[in-house]
Amino acid sequence: METKHLDRVVIRFTGDSGDGMQLTGTEFAKAAAEAGNDLSTFPDFPAEIRAPAGSLFGVSGFQLHFSSSEIHTPGDAPDVLVAMNPAALKTNLKDLVDNGTLIINTGAFIEGNLKKAGYSSNPLEDGSLSKYKLHAVDITHLTMTALEGSELTNKEKGRAKNFFALGLVFWMYGRETEPEVRRIHQQFAKKPQFGEANVKVFKAGYHYGETAEVFQTVYKVPPHVFKPGMYRNITGNEAIALGLVVGAELAGKKLFYSGYPITPASSILHSLAKFKNFGCITFQAEDEIAAIGAALGAAYGGSVAVTASSGPGIALKGEAIGLGVMTELPLVIVNVQRGGPSTGLPTKTEQSDLFQAIYGRNGESPIPVIAAKSPGDTFYCAIEAVKIATRYMVPVMLLSDGYIANGSEPWPLPNLEQLPRFDVIHRTDPAGYFVYERDPRTLARAWVIPGTPGLEHRIGGIEKDSLTGNISYAPENHEKMTHARADKVARIAQDVGELDLYGADSGDVLVIGWGGTFGALRQAVQTMQTQGKKVSHAHLRWLSPLEPGLAKVIKNYKHVLVPELNMGQLRTILRAEFLVDCIGLNKIQGQPFKVQEVIEAIDKLLGTTTATTTTTTTTTTTVADPIGIA
Repeated sequence: METKHLDRVVIRFTGDSGDGMQLTGTEFAKAAAEAGNDLSTFPDFPAEIRAPAGSLFGVSGFQLHFSSSEIHTPGDAPDVLVAMNPAALKTNLKDLVDNGTLIINTGAFIEGNLKKAGYSSNPLEDGSLSKYKLHAVDITHLTMTALEGSELTNKEKGRAKNFFALGLVFWMYGRETEPEVRRIHQQFAKKPQFGEANVKVFKAGYHYGETAEVFQTVYKVPPHVFKPGMYRNITGNEAIALGLVVGAELAGKKLFYSGYPITPASSILHSLAKFKNFGCITFQAEDEIAAIGAALGAAYGGSVAVTASSGPGIALKGEAIGLGVMTELPLVIVNVQRGGPSTGLPTKTEQSDLFQAIYGRNGESPIPVIAAKSPGDTFYCAIEAVKIATRYMVPVMLLSDGYIANGSEPWPLPNLEQLPRFDVIHRTDPAGYFVYERDPRTLARAWVIPGTPGLEHRIGGIEKDSLTGNISYAPENHEKMTHARADKVARIAQDVGELDLYGADSGDVLVIGWGGTFGALRQAVQTMQTQGKKVSHAHLRWLSPLEPGLAKVIKNYKHVLVPELNMGQLRTILRAEFLVDCIGLNKIQGQPFKVQEVIEAIDKLLGTTTATTTTTTTTTTTVADPIGIA
């Protein structure tokens, strides 16, 4: 048996939404983390909750990139594709690298499934897969064989086949089985008969790889050398929940979270519900409007108040967000973006809510907007949002997206004692109190808890006097208050920090990005820089106000490229703000950028051609369809 060492590998598990591919990918990601690899994952869910079995639009996928060196993305193209049925093969084969490894469950390649997937002939027999390393394995039959004598029904036995695929891939990449066996037993502790069955099938898959003559090579990916510390694998939504809890603690306040279930934000509520021991109160409201109404009430009462949703829910919250602007209450609004408009692509990623976040309310109602760049970064963005909301007495919107929310990466656990506190001090002295008297530095009004003796006050949606807080319809007062609310948001720039600029502060191309595009953009720019190209990458954390460091460098480059998963929203803002002819790289397919797409766009601006440098198991490849540049 040959052992081959690799620097990095990309695996994609695909099958029906009921085939357990998300669980399979998650479990292998845990094994990669335990082995010390750097990793990045991309779960890709079908839009239908339970699509018809075998249908093309019901395919569920999970892509995992694990490496012995630092990586930023889940990979452009898989080196290994596991396809549990014909539909999974049909929808994913185009992405597999030439000479890549293809593991197919032949048990699902029956006439009915082939017809559903649009195959006129069986690809296992017609030679169309000849350019791949094909391993045709009847996973369905081998799973049933492993469970002969079990009291489970045939349907229940069939559900275990994803663990056969997991065991086989464990063998291929030399992973230890005992930790996974323990995890399976823990996961199915309440149904031990299922746990035992899954362990049997998992071991059967592992031993099949060990004994089948078609598998001649075990691949080893050495561990990555991380900075010293304790790490865990974390998803974006898990990190947001932790960040909110820690942010409330650093503010010295209790956390109140209210939300309504919506993909892909729902798991924030699920995660926060586990932190009751930290004084976190969670409330599942009957609708989106009730959720933000409850959050505003909690903010008025003195809590760190948070609500979360996706684009459609944020639209419903719009009026109440405006109420938060008018009342000047601290509130964190999390928008985990997905494909739109309306219901759109509920399980796919997009960056199309930037305009909604910055402008999506009636009247002049600016709010600060911060965007996370990776799963682990959402933790720190959540803390930052809590700090700014309480320091400036303003609603803050935190933008994430489906790619960040569901994806995972190794995350170094922070030393909480080293995180700076920003304790909230509520005013208790009634002497000379005016509701809208402002702090000279931040322009924030005092946060007074209702019922404080001598500090009774009124706030609401009708315009108030700029000092007393009494209702005022005076034209000059309205203009003064409108400017004050806008100036308060602008002043947040003094707390923003340094611009994340990777590369020289002048050159041929500046790539500007925000949100979940970070990994693809940073890796693309790193590739270009190794070839001597004068390319830099500025990634924006704050979008309102725009990071002041950008103004100092944006005009120092011959070209400015703005890649976004929308039609060019940040590009429009930058053109208006800086009068620079920014060029857009825009993709609206519900999928994140591939590194090669960004490289090709940079090359187009430079008028050069760059060879693909993506490292794969056996080959290098050029990817996919052209993406629009405007």
